[in-house]
Formats: sequence, structure tokens, C-alpha cells
Amino acid sequence: GLERGAKNQFSTFSNFITTINQKKEGIGSRNSPTQLVIPNIKNVRELPPICLDVRQKQRVSIDTLPQELKAPVPPEPSLPIRTKTVKDFQDDVEKAKSSGDWRTVHDFYSTTFDSFLEINAAFKKDTNSPFNTIEDSGINAKFVNVVYDALLNTPQDVQKSVLKGVINGLLQEWKGPRTKDDLRAYCILLQNPQFSNTSTYVIYAHLLRQIAALTEADQHFLVHWSKKISQRRFKQVVDRLLQFISLRLFPAKPEEFPPMVKCTWWIPSATKVLALFNAANSLVSPPIISYTDFYNSTLDHIDLMEEYHNWQCYANSHRFSFCQYPFIISIAAKKVIIQRDSEQQMISIARQSLVDKVSRRQKPDMNMLFLNVKVRRTHLVSDSLDELARKRADLKKKLKVTFVGEAGLDMGGLTKEWFLLLIRQIFHPDYGMFTYHKDSLCHWFSSFKCDNYSEFRLVGALMGLAVYNSITLDIRFPPCCYKKLLSPPIVPCDHNTLVGICDVTLDDLFQIMPELAHGLSELLSYEGNVEEDFYSTFQVFQEEFGVIKSYNLKPNGDKIPVTNQNRKEYVQLYVDFLLNKSIYKQFAAFYYGFHSVCASYALLLLRPEEVEILVCGSPELDMSALQRSTQYEGYQKTDPTIRYFWEVVLGFSLDLQKKLLHFATGSDRVPVGGMADLNFKISKSETSTNWLPVAHTCFNQLCLPPYKNKKELKQKLIIGISNAEGFGLE
Repeated sequence: GLERGAKNQFSTFSNFITTINQKKEGIGSRNSPTQLVIPNIKNVRELPPICLDVRQKQRVSIDTLPQELKAPVPPEPSLPIRTKTVKDFQDDVEKAKSSGDWRTVHDFYSTTFDSFLEINAAFKKDTNSPFNTIEDSGINAKFVNVVYDALLNTPQDVQKSVLKGVINGLLQEWKGPRTKDDLRAYCILLQNPQFSNTSTYVIYAHLLRQIAALTEADQHFLVHWSKKISQRRFKQVVDRLLQFISLRLFPAKPEEFPPMVKCTWWIPSATKVLALFNAANSLVSPPIISYTDFYNSTLDHIDLMEEYHNWQCYANSHRFSFCQYPFIISIAAKKVIIQRDSEQQMISIARQSLVDKVSRRQKPDMNMLFLNVKVRRTHLVSDSLDELARKRADLKKKLKVTFVGEAGLDMGGLTKEWFLLLIRQIFHPDYGMFTYHKDSLCHWFSSFKCDNYSEFRLVGALMGLAVYNSITLDIRFPPCCYKKLLSPPIVPCDHNTLVGICDVTLDDLFQIMPELAHGLSELLSYEGNVEEDFYSTFQVFQEEFGVIKSYNLKPNGDKIPVTNQNRKEYVQLYVDFLLNKSIYKQFAAFYYGFHSVCASYALLLLRPEEVEILVCGSPELDMSALQRSTQYEGYQKTDPTIRYFWEVVLGFSLDLQKKLLHFATGSDRVPVGGMADLNFKISKSETSTNWLPVAHTCFNQLCLPPYKNKKELKQKLIIGISNAEGFGLE
């Protein structure tokens, strides 16, 4: 069936596999050289070191495996001797192209991919060396790349010979643990570009199934070897796996694949292999590819709440859920899960309030279904603090804000205004809660000691309410803050357990205090005598309200000199002191405030970077998308003023575009759902064209006078957006 031509060249492999499986069932336990021995995925253990169920609080490092997990290394069989070099192969391909005689190339491909031993004979850098370490796979990557790059440009019979060889390799009956040569073969086969073609998916699925069924120790090797693959090839493998999952979920031609009920293991196998590459990516700093490259947007269109429910209800079973592998779920999909989970909690708490009221024979009041916050503008922070402290039981209800003495129904605008005013006041330098670092353009917690940290709890609750109510805040915290916020992601039952403490590095300090971090970096690389030249001890000094206070980084630190030998320890303790210990009480209050609103298993799905995007929005601007989704009041999109406006805005620098967005919405970042979620509106202002544009940030509305020409509009718009700070909130 493998020789029938290009159109359905691989169509019979499914029948071939089915026939073999039927024979296997028929002959019972008798051994047969033609049996397809592929482990039953149901009997295969999950892969905790590669992608732990995110419910587990302690993550096992894939760098350290217990001794009992390290399977004995079986002896490597002798490899055939193959002497063809990269240049020899390239010469053969060139000759074949010019002469039309592909026999030599065909023989090379058919021999090389005929078995795992032959794959190693061709691509192993030194057939006499074992290459049994995680540091070096022993694969001649350049040769592999050249062979695969040439493959798709060869005649069909050559390509079919490769797939036939792969089938032979997968049909071998494995007994005992895999050899390192087997792992090398898996690593090489995963890079085969033929698996981008849906006609090869049955073969590809069996390859993925075998890799997913490997022991932890074997997968440990594959993870470390994969991180050595070039960025382009690495991304190709990841994209291929994502495409495989997408097309199995939503096939363009369902008849191309076996029925879903017969291959339920396809998607779990591919996802587990993808988890290996995600683990490899996380081991490298900076990562090989962005974490967003692992998102599968196809999952945005499945029943996400069913996935979430299965994950919650069947966490300890072998039932598969994409929530076990949150790296594959996009931030947009995670936001949907969090919002729906929030809505369910809101409805549940509101229903309980209603039942309690009725059971006490009291008249139900619609206000009891909401978190009603009433504040005075003149006492904004203290009133907000009192309201949230008094109504802790209502924090998971829908938020509604009222400003005392003002007539106004909160349809979203008052809530946003409350957030904007409160955040601006709390983060003002004179308030003293946060320190603004101009070098990094971000805020950090003040280390000043105080008697009451309730205001830090208020800020945490504000952030939680913003996520819960889908409000984007104009807050500038460094990434380290969100890492601490998820440490741990679920509030521990034991109140003595430390919270908000995470592993911090010099890189984290660079994002907050770059000048200090640079100085510590210089200390680490200093070539002279550190003890004599710096004369420092394991002690730090901080100014608090005009008084210099000292703190020991370790017991008797003031008596321990910093030397060339212990400077790494000094730097690590210093960074830990600044980012963890010196602000512990402040951050713990902030942590509990956030989780008092957002406590949910859905937080386990999030990376720190994703929490930041949910709170502050994305920094990626797409003004063309904003143009497409903008609504108009008093204008048509074809009016000259509107045409001038978009010509000017699309020609703005990124800095001016950010200023415009901040001017009109109160933030220069974009919600998770993109520009369309801003509900941006341009209204006609019936005023003189001598006036500047006006913005109603609570409604994301820009009021634009009908300027007569493009030059005037550009001039007035730039003046307006560049000098808006301090004009007050419209």
C-alpha cells in the first residue's frame, strides 16, 4: 500500500495498523515479529517531572531524579559502520538533481531510516562513544538538518521509503528500558518535516505515543537534549505538535483520520510530548522561544469550563484535561475560565445571600446581590478601606460604586473612575506606601515599618477586584511581584506558612533597581581582592524616616567579611533581603488582599506574566485593530475629521500612540481580549476648533472637535495627549 502514488500514499497505514492489532488480539500472548507493540496509554504513568499536575504545590525538579527512577542502562548494541559525511550527501543530492538518477539518495534514505540502529549509525557523532549524559546527545545536528532539508525536495518514492523505515522502527518489539540510541532516534524522528502532512498523522501519532510512554528518566534525557536544538528547528517541532492537536480536534477532512473513539490517545500523547519541549524551553535563560509560542488558539473554541470541571473533579485519576498542561492554553482562554469561574462564584454567593434573607422572612433587596461601595471623594482611601473591610463577605459579588452626594448610576464608568482615582492616590510618592524607581519605571513596596499594613491589603484587594471585574489597572509592578503573588497560588490552610516568598535572582533586582543590581554584578566579576578593596560585611543599611538602621544578612553577619569565596552568597542574601525579607509584612498583607477576592483553582493555570497581563493589560498595541473596532457618535467613519484622525494616529510613533491610549482610557495597555474589548468611542464635540480634544477615561471616549485640516488636528491632538497629566479627570 506504500507504493500507490502521492495522493493516498499513506492512507493504508491505518488499515495496516488495525490488521496487526487484530492479529495480536487473535494470537493472544504468542510472540510474532510483525506485532505492533505499542504501550497502552491507559497503563502509562503521568509525567510528573515534566509537567506536574499544577495542583501540586511542590514541583519536582527535572534536574534531580531519585535513584529509584534511574533505570539501569542496558548495553548499547553494536552499530553498523556508516562513513557518509555531510559533504558526501550534498554531492549525491546535487548529482541526482542534475542527472535525474536518485538511486544513491534513495538507498541512503531507505537504509538510514530503516531502524533505530541505522539512524544512530548515520547521525551519531562518534559511533564508538556512548554519549550517556544529558549534556550531549551525541547527535550530528548539522547532518540531521541537511538530510531533512533535502528530504521534501526528493521524489515521492524516496519520501515513502523514509516513512516505511519509520514504521519498521516503531514496529520493533521493545523489551526492558530504552537504550540511549533509542532516545537519540526519537529525538531525530521528532524533527522529521514529513509529519507536517496530515497523511502521515497515523505514523506520527504512534511515534508520539511511544515517546509519551517513556520512563521519567528517559524523558529527562530527551528534555535536556531538546534544549540544544536550534531555535528554528525547535519552533518547527512545537508548531507541528500544535497543528497535530488542532487538526485532530477540528479536522478539515474528518475522513482522513480514524474515528475519534478509536484514537482517544492521540491528543494526550501529543500534549505530553509538547510538555517535554515546554520543560526544555523553561530550562534555558532566556527561553528558546516565547511561552506564548506554546499557546494553541484552537482550544479557545472548545468547552473550556468542561475541561476545567474535569480537571477539578478528576485530578487524581488518569482522565486527561488540557488544564493539566496550562502552558498550551492561551491567556484569552484562561481569562474566559477565570471570568466564568468568577461569575459562578458571584452567582453562588448572591444566591446564598438571597436565601438567607428569605429564610429570615426579610424583604429581598436587589442591592444585596452586589458589592456596593460608597465613598466620599475627599476621603477616598479611608472610606474604601473601611468599606472593603466591612464587606469582606461580599467581595466576590459584582462591584458597584457610588460617590456620596453625587447622582449617578454605575454602569461601569463609576467603577473604573474609582479604580483610577484610588490607584493614583495610593501610588503617589507622598503617600509613602510604594517607592517609584525612575530607572526601571516601576513601583516597589516601601520597606518602612508601620503598625498597620491594612492599606497594603487594600491594594491587593483592588488588584483582585480588577481581575474579578475585568478592569485593566494602570499599575507598574515588576514581574517579580507577580511571581511572589503566586507563591503559593492557593492560600495555605496553615496561617503560619510563609506567603509571597519566592526564589529571586540578580535578574529580578535588575528589573527594579538596575543601578544597585549592576553594582552587585560588578562585585561578582571583580578580579581583585574583594575583602581588602571593598571592606564589606554580611550587613546592609537602610534609611527609615531619617534614621540609618542596619540588618544582618545572616547570624553575626556584621562580623563576617565579604570575600572572593563567599561573595555569591552575599549577593544572593542581599537580593533575598531586598525582595523578600525586608518587605515581608507589606507583601503578605498585599498577598492576602489579592487572594481574598481571587481565591480560585483557576490561578493555578497562570504564569506570573499572565497575571500581570490580566491586571494591567498587554503592552502590544495594534492601532489598526483599534480603528476597526471604534464606534462613532456624531461622526461617520468616512468623515474628513475621522480620516485625518486615523492617518495621524497610524503615523504616530509608539510613544505617542501609548500617550493617546493613556489619554483616552486611563492606561496605555490593552485588555486581554485585544483592542475590541476597549469599546473605544470617538464623539463629535460641538465646540470651537480652537479647543483641544477632551477624554472621558471612564467610558474610553474621545471628544474630538471637527478640525478643518489634518495639520490642525495633529497639532491639537499632540498638545492634548502630551499635557494631560494634572488636568483632572473628565
